[in-house]
Amino acid sequence: MAGANVEKGSRGVDGDETDISARRTDTRPGSGGRLALALGIYTGLRLALVVIVAAAVFGLGKAVGVTVPLLVAILFGLVIALPVGMVAFKKPRARVNEAIAEVDESRRTKRADLEARLRGGEPGARPGSKR
Repeated sequence: MAGANVEKGSRGVDGDETDISARRTDTRPGSGGRLALALGIYTGLRLALVVIVAAAVFGLGKAVGVTVPLLVAILFGLVIALPVGMVAFKKPRARVNEAIAEVDESRRTKRADLEARLRGGEPGARPGSKR
């Protein structure tokens, strides 16, 4: 079969055998995983805040003797929790922003390496620079 050994290695631009797994390595391994974790934590905190505020609105309505429909309590929870969450969860939001910056930098580096390889240059070289 002609393409059976594609994962083990392939011919590079200059004809030498290259290891594909070496080309796929990230400069910061796990940066996507850190983003997913940070985003999951931040999202969970925001949703928990919506649930807590909605439960408080619903409970306060019951305590006062007013029947508050569940949908109205959830809508109030969303409206109140959005600005409160921005202030209350500043550190988790900052972690998400840092993780996004890491992933962006990793993608930028990979793209520059790919463009350099496509031009026949060395990976890691800046676009437009000659070595």
